Amino acid sequence: MVGEGSHRTAAHAVPAARGGGSEYPPRIVRERGFRRDHPGAPVAGVSMTVAWHGRPIEVVGVGADGIDGLGRSARDAIDAADLVAGSRRQLDLVGVAGARRIEWPSPLVPALPGLLEQWLGRRVCVLASGDPMFYGIGVTLARLVGASALRVLPQPSSVSLACARLGWALASTPVVNVVGRPLSTVLPELVDGRRVLVLSEDERTPGALADLLTRNGFGKSSVTVLEQLGGSRELLVSGVAKRWDRPHGDSLNIVALDCVAERDLRRATRIPGLDDEFFGGDGQLTKHEVRALTLSALAPAPGELLWDIGGGSGSIAIEWSRTHPACRAVTFERLARRRTQIADNAEALGVSRLEIRGEFVGESAAAPTPDAVFLGGGLTADGVFETCWARLRAGGRLVANAVTAESESALLALSAEHGGELRKYQIYRAEPLGGFRTWRPQLPVTQWWAVKPGGLGEESSQAQESRR
Repeated sequence: MVGEGSHRTAAHAVPAARGGGSEYPPRIVRERGFRRDHPGAPVAGVSMTVAWHGRPIEVVGVGADGIDGLGRSARDAIDAADLVAGSRRQLDLVGVAGARRIEWPSPLVPALPGLLEQWLGRRVCVLASGDPMFYGIGVTLARLVGASALRVLPQPSSVSLACARLGWALASTPVVNVVGRPLSTVLPELVDGRRVLVLSEDERTPGALADLLTRNGFGKSSVTVLEQLGGSRELLVSGVAKRWDRPHGDSLNIVALDCVAERDLRRATRIPGLDDEFFGGDGQLTKHEVRALTLSALAPAPGELLWDIGGGSGSIAIEWSRTHPACRAVTFERLARRRTQIADNAEALGVSRLEIRGEFVGESAAAPTPDAVFLGGGLTADGVFETCWARLRAGGRLVANAVTAESESALLALSAEHGGELRKYQIYRAEPLGGFRTWRPQLPVTQWWAVKPGGLGEESSQAQESRR
């Protein structure tokens, strides 16, 4: 379903789950496919920018049943308002007409602060779909004017209605929003036997999802499309992903997935340590055993931001981002062909909150403050560690891996100066030797882990983002 309270703009092109050939400029800064022009999107750099005075803004959730499904408080809020703002569909559902009817502009989010300034002193009612605080405009308004300036009157969300129709447990059903985001965002949630709800971009999303599932080893999964939930035109249609041939239906839909994996499918969960084969490229990557140990040392938490220096195939940044949907990463990679490969690997593994930048020295000043830093390269380059340590927030973690004698020597010196912990890993893999097997050693890896001291009052990037 087009995210609760969202205002749909131009349709999002659904990319392939895995593929090459895409070209990116030397410097790429992106939340891949994530639009910030729809309600519920983060408002970059915005925190309480409008000082709202007077009566609170009434934020009324509207279901597909329109005015008939609203309670007395919601109806009174609409009737008493000088201005009623919403999408054309929402305004039509509650029958608002005349001079007080305000249809949202597109793009909406950049225009909101100016509109609110114009409306100061007026009685304002804002319409949203379902629950305004579930990927809806209520979230954006709370960031702009503060919760005390709002009175939110929600209706059941599309997710609540979908779980009610399907008999699924609402509290344990993951939800993925693909409104303004790549469809591949769904991929990290796909596990055999798991149930997932997907908030659709439009009427094309169900078919595109079925194709995505089929191409990624989940073609036997059940796909159920729930349209116009709560309205007179409510409709449920089910099928199997690999045999999905239903024509486009209603644009207002939510998709339920009951995941069934192919028998020989390699597991790709959110737990760090994916098989090396998941990452395309020239072999420049942290091998999966050491990668799991490295991510454990970095200790990602929801909403935190990682700097990955010397991205290679992007494996550290990508696996960090997969640990939780709110985790973000910036990876720095000097070579353009590797930056392209990182982008392809991120797409294939469902990571959208990734910034891919060029050479660290020229790009680091514009990057946001990290909660953690991984130095997979650049240990012996002048100024790289010093810049990372200076930009790392107080209480943040830095992890560096070394395989050469020169970089190991640098780690010993850094440990003597800054403390922390030194570790050395030697991984062996069993390989054929004639008719037998033997243990083949991988390159030994020296790892240094340290926490930047001081600054107990300094906020993490997670706390800063939650205030935006």
